Amino acid sequence: MATPTNLPSSFTSGDGLTAANMNNLRGAFRILQVLHMETATLATNSTTTFAASGLTLSITPQATSSKILIYSVSSIAKTAGNLANAVNLRMRRGSTVLTSQTAVLYTGTTVIQVGTSPMIYLDSPNTTSTVTYDVQFANFTGAAQVEHNANGSASSIVLMEVSA
Repeated sequence: MATPTNLPSSFTSGDGLTAANMNNLRGAFRILQVLHMETATLATNSTTTFAASGLTLSITPQATSSKILIYSVSSIAKTAGNLANAVNLRMRRGSTVLTSQTAVLYTGTTVIQVGTSPMIYLDSPNTTSTVTYDVQFANFTGAAQVEHNANGSASSIVLMEVSA
């Protein structure tokens, strides 16, 4: 597959775009495949230990040079009884943590607080074997509980293989 590194470092006025250069442009930075999954199955966690959110998806890259763009949106909530709480989220490839964040849902009251939290990461798995990505969640303080896919709201994950 053509890559951006096959292109000339610069073009000058009057240069013709050769067939080889056009083929190299055609293969550079293309989206090769897109996978998506969605779940609305409720998951709860009352601990600071990460648990499965239900968002998990596998992809088989076409080339070792491919990048995988991972985008997830989590529907989360702190339940009644949590005065000051948040949800810890992390995105993984297999058991390797790629990125993490804390979604703050502080209200100072025992009111249920529902929100969404997006994450995005560009991964370089360097393989043509199947890789699995997932999102996990945990309770920030370990008080009461937090929810993933709260109130029947769906969460989703998208994987896009990008030629590089």
